Amino acid sequence: MAAGVRLGAVDGHNAGIGGGCFMLIRRADGTVLALDGREMAGSRATREMFVRGGRADTELSQTGALASGVPGSLAVYDVALRAAGRGSLGDALLPAAGVAERGFAIDGNYARKLKLTAEKIARFPETAKVLLRADGRPLEKGDRLVQMDLGRTYRAIAREGTGWFYGGEFAGRTEAWMRENGGILTAGDFAGYRVALREPVVSTYRGWTVIGFPPPSSGGVHVAQILNMLELFDVAALQRESEAKRVHVVAEAMKLAFADRAWWLGDPDFVAVPKGLTDKGYAAELAGRIDLDRATTVPSRGSPPDRGNFGAAGEKHTTHIAVADAEGNWVALTTTVNTSFGSKVIVPGTGVILNNQMDDFAIAPGVANAFGLVGNENNAVEAGKRPLSSMSPTLLVRGGKVVMTVGAAGGPKIITQVLLAISNVVDLGDDLETALTRARFHDQGAKTGLWVEETMAGGTLEGLRGRGHRLEVVALSGATNAIMIGSDRMFVGVAEPRLEGRAAGVAGGRVTKRQSDRGRK
Repeated sequence: MAAGVRLGAVDGHNAGIGGGCFMLIRRADGTVLALDGREMAGSRATREMFVRGGRADTELSQTGALASGVPGSLAVYDVALRAAGRGSLGDALLPAAGVAERGFAIDGNYARKLKLTAEKIARFPETAKVLLRADGRPLEKGDRLVQMDLGRTYRAIAREGTGWFYGGEFAGRTEAWMRENGGILTAGDFAGYRVALREPVVSTYRGWTVIGFPPPSSGGVHVAQILNMLELFDVAALQRESEAKRVHVVAEAMKLAFADRAWWLGDPDFVAVPKGLTDKGYAAELAGRIDLDRATTVPSRGSPPDRGNFGAAGEKHTTHIAVADAEGNWVALTTTVNTSFGSKVIVPGTGVILNNQMDDFAIAPGVANAFGLVGNENNAVEAGKRPLSSMSPTLLVRGGKVVMTVGAAGGPKIITQVLLAISNVVDLGDDLETALTRARFHDQGAKTGLWVEETMAGGTLEGLRGRGHRLEVVALSGATNAIMIGSDRMFVGVAEPRLEGRAAGVAGGRVTKRQSDRGRK
């Protein structure tokens, strides 16, 4: 929680208490908690709310007053702290409040995100006051960002509890702003928000146990589904034959899974999401459609067997936090405001950036969201519903003990990054840093083609083109953070090698990362 609220201050373009999260906790006694803090559509939300003149307007679902759902991150942090943590809300919030109030020099990544979104930010005076200079230009690398209102918000929550946010001043301020600006969220929507306790998705891969997050995350389901397909291939042998052959087979499995995602996935409190999607027999049926030599089109979703549904409660610009301790407790936490700076709205007087998670609904049939994803009725907008997500906090277990916690940022590429991290470790024998550094790729079907990182070998690219893949070469593909138990039984933490930032450990744990704190005490 301390990391989450601190990042809300210094990484506000990615995450914060104005957004949502999924938290997967495996305690030392073996119990697993899957806490769903996904944003919820307001009570006045309708499937036509983004349609104007008979056409879906994605600008409305991505920017401004209609783009936000009720945030859930803070509620999850509170529940997790009570169920499995130590200390108080204040222990986490007050240091972060100090950082917000003192300010910090923004880094190059923060400055780039500001520059890309400055035009939209300028439309909202409160946000512009915080994130832009007086002349309207965005802050630049090295400029100091001070957030006094956010600091006061953190202090108020530390003093009064989460009721200040969900039932008090913050909810009231948000309703007032929404009423004045054409939004639909009300104080009652905030008061009605609840964390959902879900049953995790548990699958196996070559003798390892994979614990993933269930719907409304699509990550746990489709990481398991793709791994089930890959289990039928000798991935290591494919790599030895040629990297292009391995990438081809894995990419074809990705496409098959994303076709199912578009059709079957949604909020299990509202729609039936079949458990048969993770059935190994179904995976064998799908894997039989993979041509080892040619890229194929996936015309439609598959038909998983009847294994029941994921039951009701008992996702480019995102942050993943991986945590482990010497007592045997492990956490995978993915949190987001969706695209950079969310809806671009800061609620006046609070410093809190609101999410634009309504864009993760299928706002109309066949209309892609900001990440090029489409959906159907299962993910249509509905009051009180949680939009489908690609966030994929995952734990890997071997011999009854957790050995790895992993997750990522990057919209739908979250799913494939987590999949590749696991496969690189299990199939290719990579250490964790190599697994996260190895060139990534992603194929979500539709009309997007196969994304490959520019670090991929030229011969591999030619081999993929020769198999019929239409390539989109990109500088980087998302960001992954992970911790793994090394062969010496010490923790190895790796922060995304392509970006700034580092892992950190205490009391004998070691970390790896360029310019790392290896051996830090």
